[in-house]
Amino acid sequence: MDLSMQDPSVSWRSEWSDSLPGARTKSVLKERRELHYGDRIFSLWVRVSAYSLIGLLALIAGFLLYRAWPAVVTFGWSFVFTSEWDPVRDIYGALPVIFGTVVSSLIAMCISVPLSIGIALFLNELAPRRLARVVGFLIEMLAAIPSVVYGLWGIFVLAPWLRTVVEPFLAKTLGFLPLFQGPPYGVGMLASGIILAIMITPTISSLSREVFRAIPRSYREAAMALGATRWETMVISVLKSARSGIMGATILGLGRALGETMAVTMLIGNRAQISASLFAPAQTMASVIANEYAEATSDIHLAALAEVGFVLFVVTFVINVLARLMVWRMNRRMPA
Repeated sequence: MDLSMQDPSVSWRSEWSDSLPGARTKSVLKERRELHYGDRIFSLWVRVSAYSLIGLLALIAGFLLYRAWPAVVTFGWSFVFTSEWDPVRDIYGALPVIFGTVVSSLIAMCISVPLSIGIALFLNELAPRRLARVVGFLIEMLAAIPSVVYGLWGIFVLAPWLRTVVEPFLAKTLGFLPLFQGPPYGVGMLASGIILAIMITPTISSLSREVFRAIPRSYREAAMALGATRWETMVISVLKSARSGIMGATILGLGRALGETMAVTMLIGNRAQISASLFAPAQTMASVIANEYAEATSDIHLAALAEVGFVLFVVTFVINVLARLMVWRMNRRMPA
């Protein structure tokens, strides 16, 4: 039933509301937006740009799966859970390279995350402005150094130092642990983890510093007004307020560590094996593709390398999704 038939005031109110200047202005602007072709073109361009990235992601995944399909059919799930990688007999199992990728990235994160957060806190909270600008610029410059330069530095400087000083010391003091047993090669899991930590530190520290800058000054002043010391203020008002931002910066650093190729290839030793010792050589998913793709002769070998790339793509995608979910949950728990 029409409401205007029941209550005559309803139609009068609608006519009166439409006669207001604000209502007229909104209706005119709405009509202009609908008729303005420039807005339609811009909206279409923005939508196409956003959806094209999703399409590109799907195309990359589809291409990798298409090239890897012969290995998927041949090996099935055993490709991920077996550890034999033999190009001579065309038997491939990706578990050693998955293990090397995960462990080297975890070593890098354990070293880099505390160091990066400490650098960001010092530059943003404690250092004078001039010193913070100079040191911050130098740290950001580390991100511009090519990975092959890091690899050369690691071969000629880091690996000999680890072989002659660090690894013998760790074996002598902590040799009762399986992590620090075995001969000191210099190159290996520990060397690759350290070089990855150096490479991802500029990313995590720079992003964490920007997050700390975004925290209002009133948070720090409120903590100090309640009697907190300088260090307690940084913990209460800075670190707790920036948890989601720190998590996002950490995940971006982890993404680079998982996909790094040249520096890791030059320092990890390139041996497809699983060992509890951090001194032993290993291999990552990125390094095995870089080492063997140009020399692969059989179709099944190429398909196995493509499947390794597909697994790396899936692992990176899953880690980023989980990170976004963690940041979302932290933002929900934090007060407005």
